[in-house]
Amino acid sequence: MNRLGLTFDDVETVADARDLWADFALSLVMSHLACADEPEHAKNEAQRRTFDELRARLPSALTSLANSAGIMLGPDFVYDLVRPGIALYGGHPQRVGPNPFRTVVHLKGRILQVREVAPGETLGYGATRTLQRPSRIATVSVGYADGLFRTLSRGDGEQGPAVHLGRSCRADPGARLHGSDHRGCDWHSRDPCAARRWVEVLGPNTSAHELAAHAGTIDYEVLTALSQRALRRYIGGS
Repeated sequence: MNRLGLTFDDVETVADARDLWADFALSLVMSHLACADEPEHAKNEAQRRTFDELRARLPSALTSLANSAGIMLGPDFVYDLVRPGIALYGGHPQRVGPNPFRTVVHLKGRILQVREVAPGETLGYGATRTLQRPSRIATVSVGYADGLFRTLSRGDGEQGPAVHLGRSCRADPGARLHGSDHRGCDWHSRDPCAARRWVEVLGPNTSAHELAAHAGTIDYEVLTALSQRALRRYIGGS
């Protein structure tokens, strides 16, 4: 990746520096995969072979190569230690295929108001969407000040991720808009979409992977962008 760490020449230099190893013990040799999110990418195997070659030049120590996506490449990439990151939060480490990890991060917002809006009325800054039918618009207290990307806003004819309120009420994925503090959703169902109800924006029904796909980014950015403004509740553990 040409980021942190030692170059080929650096490894050769320290490998031959006998006085260096007299001063301290090497505890871990590690590298990081550049393309593990693409299982078929040729660079994965090339990096693994290079890692084996260079670690053999160094004193014996524990080794680590695989991040979350690397773990899914198979046992040849596991070595002594693995470094799961996104997998711990239920994100999808790879670009394709099913996600074996369960979503553990939920983001919810409360419905502040539900109103009837006539055809021809518009929603959002810049009148982003023009309603084509009578609609019920629920304004939810979550927006890009909470870490939801403005690119999730959808204009006329565009599809976006849905938000959920239990099993009986699902937002129209074609009417997704939000501002800095509020998010407007066009709801199909009348009952139970009442003010003060909680809706799921991110969770088991709408994963970080799905939000990322609609926003043109990756799961990692969806999760790390969640701001400190949201009240956090940690469930489980001691």
